[in-house]
Amino acid sequence: MARTKDKNKAIRLRKKGMSYSQIKEKLGISKSTLSGWLYNMPLSEERIKELRDFSPMRIERCRNTKMKKRNDRLECVYEKTSRDIKILNKRELFLVGFFLYWGEGGKTNKYVTTFTNTDPVMSRFFVKWVTSCFNIKKSELNILLHLYKDMDIQSSIKFWSKELNLSISQFKKPYIKDSKLTGLTYKNGFGKGTCNIRIYDRDITEYISQSLRYLRKTI
Repeated sequence: MARTKDKNKAIRLRKKGMSYSQIKEKLGISKSTLSGWLYNMPLSEERIKELRDFSPMRIERCRNTKMKKRNDRLECVYEKTSRDIKILNKRELFLVGFFLYWGEGGKTNKYVTTFTNTDPVMSRFFVKWVTSCFNIKKSELNILLHLYKDMDIQSSIKFWSKELNLSISQFKKPYIKDSKLTGLTYKNGFGKGTCNIRIYDRDITEYISQSLRYLRKTI
């Protein structure tokens, strides 16, 4: 009786245009049994084409092929850009830093140089810029993190300390936002909060601001 019910179910599914593999997955019946039950119920060529075109394995292979082509293309572009850009010399580093600060640096405080970002690489570049171009010591940098209340505070501090190669003692008490990182409706940043790097040096702040003033006139 159970076998008859399974056969009737298989026939109904076959009439809906399901393949042996799909029926096997749904009912747990072997393909050899299904072929015996359904030998006189072949699928149309159009339906076979549909099943082939929308096969998960075929779609996955197609996706992987496209991804490989894209990755190979981007790798070629990367090789070209690496040859075009080369290693930045000190003057190029000096100038690039101003444009980075122009976009991401603080402009309101007349006596404090601030750089705010969620990207560890950008923040690391800023540290390299000020320490190599302005003779600022790493120990003079002050760090304030903006974190969400559901984040692991100590883990976040250790993360930024390692990324920037700075002592944990240079990190001020973090500013904790009431909202949760898990509650964000958009994915922006790297999931480790926002890093604010501060330099309390009026001369550096004025030099940077006047350099940006000059650059504005040259563009």
